Amino acid sequence: MSFKHTFEPTSLREYDIRGIVGKTLTVEDAYAIGRTFASIVIGNGGKTVVIGYDGRLSSPSLEEALVNGAVASGADVIRIGRGPTPMLYFGSVTLKADGAIMVTGSHNPANYNGFKMMLAGKPFFGEQIKHLGHLSHTGEVVPEAKGTVRTIDIKEQYITRLLKDYDGGDRKLKVVWDNGNSVAGDILKDLLVRLPGEHIVLNGEVDGNFPAHHPDPTVASNLTQLIDAVKKDKADLGIAFDGDADRIGLIDDKGEILWGDQILVLLARDVLKQHPGGTIIADVKASQVLFDEVKKAGGEPLMWRTGHSLIKSKMAETKSPLAGEMSGHIFFADKWYGFDDAIYAAIRVLGIVARMDKPLSSFREALPATISTPEIRFDCDDHRKFKVIEEVAERLRKDGANVSEIDGVRVNTPDGWWLLRASNTQAVLVARAEGKSAQGLENLKQALTVQLEKSGLEKPDFSGENAGH
Repeated sequence: MSFKHTFEPTSLREYDIRGIVGKTLTVEDAYAIGRTFASIVIGNGGKTVVIGYDGRLSSPSLEEALVNGAVASGADVIRIGRGPTPMLYFGSVTLKADGAIMVTGSHNPANYNGFKMMLAGKPFFGEQIKHLGHLSHTGEVVPEAKGTVRTIDIKEQYITRLLKDYDGGDRKLKVVWDNGNSVAGDILKDLLVRLPGEHIVLNGEVDGNFPAHHPDPTVASNLTQLIDAVKKDKADLGIAFDGDADRIGLIDDKGEILWGDQILVLLARDVLKQHPGGTIIADVKASQVLFDEVKKAGGEPLMWRTGHSLIKSKMAETKSPLAGEMSGHIFFADKWYGFDDAIYAAIRVLGIVARMDKPLSSFREALPATISTPEIRFDCDDHRKFKVIEEVAERLRKDGANVSEIDGVRVNTPDGWWLLRASNTQAVLVARAEGKSAQGLENLKQALTVQLEKSGLEKPDFSGENAGH
């Protein structure tokens, strides 16, 4: 039977395939991904594909179609069932799979879903996703065959491995966990009874409708329930997850948010004791404070492009023990496998806090204070967005500005820094600025506005609350 399938172009993203279920993403797409991705695995000399799915309502039917597609290409499929994306990554490593696919909509609203992939233990992204779309469209897949399917429950193995790296001794912390109805709930149930301390779980039930709040811990309004609970219960800290548990949110004992770069400082100081001089990677959106603190702790800070697949690739290249993004993706290669896992990051944070002789808030309060804008996203045509970055970069170079062009432009001035980059996944430009003072921040916003206006764009809306940190 001949095979050909064309995807809705907007669903083929930089780091994954993602869309609105029933509109830009269908079960036919899922079958085609299985059929085509398995063909790529087989063409690569492999045979085994591990498949898992998250807690969204549409995930079981998409997973079934995906499995059928992979089997039709002759793959030996291992189904690991429902669980977090990091559990799929763990399965891919421990089961020595040739390929892996996770059905997940990550932190998107409930009507979205998608697919994250790994090939030969490495992220499958960018040009590879475009190539998959091309092969499916032209029908360039292996002849139909009959693969095999088996189901393996790796939850217990995953939980045991997570607990192995808990290093907080017997100190009993009080911790509030906001599962946010995410798929991490399946793991937390069995994990927390085996961790020392008192553990309070909010929204523990896995529910793809996300009735409590949107499953994205990088948005402050999604953390209000957790903040209230930490204060009411006088907890040592609060931990939140996104929809597929590869991104973490952290609240200290005073109910204040620790952002991605602050979490990374906490972890880097600890990891660098075992890896003196180690390279610690963060994305271009991270605070200058992070890069300075890594240096102070004896590490080698490296600023890199935003995107979990890009960071993972850079980690492997530089043998970095730890990396992170402002979006809450934390990657450990120290004792762990180099992929982003919010539950594992939580275990490591708990170990550090349990060994501290002061509360977590004292760590946050001791960091140098800066004042920054939130991440500002504004619409810009997909073709135009990269051109704008080129124009701005060219003008800055002519002006002799202190500029990094790793990912968009990041401009350092005596007042602090500002950033402008094109999103890899949406038709938007992303801006951020961090000043050493309120006036410094105003100067940076003005400099950014001038550059945008020179490229014919309006002044962005900076009215989001200043994220002082």
